[in-house]
Amino acid sequence: MTENKPRQYKPIRVISCEEILKIIPHRYPFLLVDKVEIVEENKFCVGTKCVTANELYFHGHFPAKPILPGVLILEAMAQTAASMMMSLPETRGHFAYIAGINKAKFRRLVVPGDVLKLFVEIIRFKGKIGKLRGTAYVGEELAAEAEFIASID
Repeated sequence: MTENKPRQYKPIRVISCEEILKIIPHRYPFLLVDKVEIVEENKFCVGTKCVTANELYFHGHFPAKPILPGVLILEAMAQTAASMMMSLPETRGHFAYIAGINKAKFRRLVVPGDVLKLFVEIIRFKGKIGKLRGTAYVGEELAAEAEFIASID
């Protein structure tokens, strides 16, 4: 899989946490992205997730050594993509769903205090089905990567 390595980028617009709440249906404790920077409209975006110790899942995963569950990193990538895709006038009010996950790999533990950068690229979208690629980084270190199949309802 080709990585979306952290790079210098200049967003053309930023979707704040308040705006994300208007775009996707997720709410605390399941809202997993704090900000989305659109780099290329409906093609490439970068999400930010600030990982804090008081998030509910850390009470059980794991109390003595809290780590962000890998499946939630994938969900954060999907929410980043959904925020970009569903912010457009033609998709407003619709829902985006994960229809498949391929080639998911976890490379580094993500722990409280980390800032997760979620790089998501739309590879292709035809009709209501699309293929996306996502990578998650903490600093310069790759934490996770996956390909997604997304569906818009």
